[in-house]
Amino acid sequence: MKRISSIVTAAALCASATLSFAQGDKPKLDERLTAAKNVIDEIMGTPDKGIPQSILAGASCVVVIPSFKKGAFVVGAQYGQGVSTCRTPQGWSAPVFVQLAGGSFGFQIGGQATDLVLVAMNQQGLQDMLKNKFKIGGDAAASAGPVGRNAQAGTDWKLNAEFLTYSRSKGLFAGIDLDGTVLSQNQDDTRSMYGANVPFEVVLGGKTPVPDTARPFVRTVAKYFVVSKENH
Repeated sequence: MKRISSIVTAAALCASATLSFAQGDKPKLDERLTAAKNVIDEIMGTPDKGIPQSILAGASCVVVIPSFKKGAFVVGAQYGQGVSTCRTPQGWSAPVFVQLAGGSFGFQIGGQATDLVLVAMNQQGLQDMLKNKFKIGGDAAASAGPVGRNAQAGTDWKLNAEFLTYSRSKGLFAGIDLDGTVLSQNQDDTRSMYGANVPFEVVLGGKTPVPDTARPFVRTVAKYFVVSKENH
């Protein structure tokens, strides 16, 4: 009987610690959502140097990996943490927390951390986003995205690229080669936000309500990534 009581007590303590940890993580996640919103606002605040309208209108999913401060990424290990949302028939989905790791490039240019934006451009890109983990350039074809309001991209990205990739550092916004990096769901952060380990595809499929603290980010994506009738 004592043993059962001890097990129950230990389980309760473990659950309490987990809940405490999740609650303690929440401010960090809220900060990441705010940073991701700001990245989109700042990029689109200069349309002549931002993402072309045709790409905004055709996007299936958007991933934003903001840099919180100088030296935020560990070279050779986990490069960055970010958030993702996908277009659904009801609007843009609640966000999933993601991490980007691997690759042979550095995110830091002269010690300055870099913001990253990945845009899924077709149904295959969307399906790849719904996987729990995939390699960019392997599981999902990617190209450095064109920049500027009137940018005329080649036909390769229209025909082949499932993802268009961008970087911003020291005010410079341009396409970037992210081949070899692995994008995956951050399950711990997802659990902290939603209270359970909700599957990637459930959230991005629009089956999870958007948390209050995530609404500014989702609304900002919806504001810019609109489907234009002129482009369809």
